[in-house]
Amino acid sequence: MLVAGLTAPAHAEAGYAAVTITLSATHLSGAVAAVADPAVTADIGQAGVPDGFLRLEVVASSNPAVAGPDDVRQERTGSGDRRLTVRARARGYTDLTLKVTGRGGRATTATLSYAASARVEGTFATRYLTGSSDASAAVDVGGGYALVADDESNVLRLYDRARSGAPVRTWDLGPALGLKKEADIEAAARVGDTVYWTGSLGNNKDGKYKAERNTVFTTRITGSGADTEVTFTAAYKGLREDLIAWDTANGNRYGFAAGTAAGQVPKRIDGFNVEGLEFAPGSTTTAYLGFRAPLAPAVPGGKALIVPVTNLDKVLSSGAKAVFGSGIELDLGGLAVRDIRKNAAGQYLILAGSWAADDNSDPYALYQWDGIPGHAPVKRADLPTTDPGGWEAIVEVPDLRVPGARVQLVTDSGSADLYGDGTEAKDLTHPEWKKARAAWFTLG
Repeated sequence: MLVAGLTAPAHAEAGYAAVTITLSATHLSGAVAAVADPAVTADIGQAGVPDGFLRLEVVASSNPAVAGPDDVRQERTGSGDRRLTVRARARGYTDLTLKVTGRGGRATTATLSYAASARVEGTFATRYLTGSSDASAAVDVGGGYALVADDESNVLRLYDRARSGAPVRTWDLGPALGLKKEADIEAAARVGDTVYWTGSLGNNKDGKYKAERNTVFTTRITGSGADTEVTFTAAYKGLREDLIAWDTANGNRYGFAAGTAAGQVPKRIDGFNVEGLEFAPGSTTTAYLGFRAPLAPAVPGGKALIVPVTNLDKVLSSGAKAVFGSGIELDLGGLAVRDIRKNAAGQYLILAGSWAADDNSDPYALYQWDGIPGHAPVKRADLPTTDPGGWEAIVEVPDLRVPGARVQLVTDSGSADLYGDGTEAKDLTHPEWKKARAAWFTLG
């Protein structure tokens, strides 16, 4: 019996079973000159015939300029399956026709739809996290793995940081949060086995208030690496109002009320949009909220804004109203906070980028900081801006005292035209073609 949709030639001899092929995925993405690109596994078989007697070959390509039959490499797995990878020649799409031939002239075919993005700077240090293109926050969970959130869903995904490909596991927290739409997750911070996650707290891109975005929640982590487990623990849905009340009581220095008003879009210099979260030095209760907007004061050349929440633990554990410390204003060269992360030694890295909505051509940089208000951050690296998508998340902070320390960053590529057809990545039909870029950078 043939696999649905597959056919055998009419001249196949009687007495031999049909040949079958099942692909682990019918769609695959890659990149020009990529290293460790994702693979597809082909499970081939013919009843009564050892797998070693079956021949798998690529017989056609709908667009050889992107990848042809000779650009597909196959390796045998321990179970007798074939692992297929593709070497892309150019950006674009192609359908690759696979043919399996067995005993008695029996054969069948299948189609692998392949999409290749362009070559990027730092190819050898790049991996692609597939299944989602809108990565927005990342947390290291040990063993070379990271939990990654995106701002277009309420799904957390567990990835192998060293490999390109699909997540190892996923957790959809929407039902636990009571949300049907995305919380617009933008930042995360870990304390022990608890991870704090926050939505942007701002209006949507049309300037409309969406209650889902006004969400802060916690998850509990058990295990580590590939064995990581995630459990939802608590949520708070009033932090935006607490921030507005605090700013209003302190003379509206940061314009939170105006930045959240109806019709006000969040990604403006005077908007309202949270994209960073990390705990203060030596504290498990005071957390720093890093703002993409507004700058402080909200004029060109202004400083990046961090607002301490001094009781975030109680906000989540008991629903207490948030209490705030004085705003921290940092000179990041006119850039805003896109992420903030610290290591066990209390060394902070700030990922700095534009407050603007369409900022892929604007500069990005990494700044080192000691987390102490009044102390100035120091630039450690400028980041390339030619990559599709914007730098959005720091996975973990290395020991910044070590010369040549490297840090892994992840992009939000949701608005990028990855494959040259004008389609934004977030709108691609097939999850396998959606991807965010993870890349290692050496700090100067």
